Amino acid sequence: MVKRSDATETKKSGIKNENAVKYGELIILGYNGQLTAGDKRRRRSKFVLWKRDIANGIKRSNHYVVPCPQNSHAVLDKNQHSISYTLSRTEAVIVEYVNDETTDMFQIGRSSDSPIDFVVMDTNAEKNAAAINNLPIVDSKKTAAASTISRFACRIICDRNNTSIARLYAAGFDSSRNIFLGEKATKWKDGEEIDALTTNGVLVMHPSGKFHKGNTEPGIWLEVSVCGKLFSLRGSRSAQLKGDMVEDSNNILTDGTLIDLCGATLLWRSAEGLNLSPSREYLKKLIERTNRERPTCPVGLYTLVFPHHSEDHAAAVASSELADIKQQPYAYLQCGHVQGRHAWGLNKDSNSRTCPMCLKVGGIAKLSMGIEASFYVQDKEKPDLYAFNPCGHVATEKTVKFWSNVGIPYGTNGFEAFCPFCAKLLEGYPGYVKLIFN
Repeated sequence: MVKRSDATETKKSGIKNENAVKYGELIILGYNGQLTAGDKRRRRSKFVLWKRDIANGIKRSNHYVVPCPQNSHAVLDKNQHSISYTLSRTEAVIVEYVNDETTDMFQIGRSSDSPIDFVVMDTNAEKNAAAINNLPIVDSKKTAAASTISRFACRIICDRNNTSIARLYAAGFDSSRNIFLGEKATKWKDGEEIDALTTNGVLVMHPSGKFHKGNTEPGIWLEVSVCGKLFSLRGSRSAQLKGDMVEDSNNILTDGTLIDLCGATLLWRSAEGLNLSPSREYLKKLIERTNRERPTCPVGLYTLVFPHHSEDHAAAVASSELADIKQQPYAYLQCGHVQGRHAWGLNKDSNSRTCPMCLKVGGIAKLSMGIEASFYVQDKEKPDLYAFNPCGHVATEKTVKFWSNVGIPYGTNGFEAFCPFCAKLLEGYPGYVKLIFN
């Protein structure tokens, strides 16, 4: 198994050197290695959390009750982090936070304001390309009505001394270093402590087992509070009644943890897990191995070729389009037989096709390698290749089997499995097919 090289990644980014300490990475599901219009500034498909040169973490300090939070000293002081819990028109609880030199804070949300480290927009599988092309750097104010992701969705606090510990909290601080939880927000008191949930919630799912070792299984989706406590899911995404507190789980991210922001789902990969996981180089060798075996179209009798994906997105698209002229492989989704593009067996009434090898009738898909290595689950040294149905993204056996079993929050209270490389909903059972090359 080819391991990742942090030195290569840091050199490419031009931001960190090879001695920089990485906490982990956040990767948005639905983007195969890069946004369609290209990764730009804080609007990216992936965000690397590096240990900061100067700590910017915070920790809870004192709290008090005020009649109007907007006029309190902590809210007006732009150098003071605070969370305002509005209980009624005449009462609010202000919780102050002070600097913590032992932690680093990273914030995620839809806003393009400077406190947000990682700008995340809604993922739409059907309109991904058009949305990204039209909005390379999105002004959140123009899309507030259409988006369900909070402008300041969540924050992650990383321990500078124990870099394997990263904790997730709902809600992020705005440009004035404040979090306002209005009167309608779900909130409660527990003795002297006060806590709350955000409007559409921040959900988290810790997988069981080790993601990078390939023995992982999906876990249970829970909701994280503003103070980092975990609760069972509400009846619907924005219901007023909170779920039950979960005592046997916590907000510490583990390798493979999923974070759902109600419109986009993020995968957390720890630095340790990434070092032990497949790399882009490993995926490149999988493609080369397949091409060396010279798979043949049984109808056209010509050699099929998987296009090589360049680090440059435009070059990768050009390579894929070039291969599509003749040698681009396709797969029959009912049986998995891999062939070229041809007109044999086409049922014009249903747009389905009959496989010339086994005569099964079904749809076909253009095959494209899943190149976002962070989505891969560790597999055997020479794994068989599988394709997701119906999009045709190709990955290893354990990878497709894991993602086909993960229910991602969909709508107000539903869960669906989808391809991590394009976010297209999986069809049929089991949602993938083993590829059979001739």
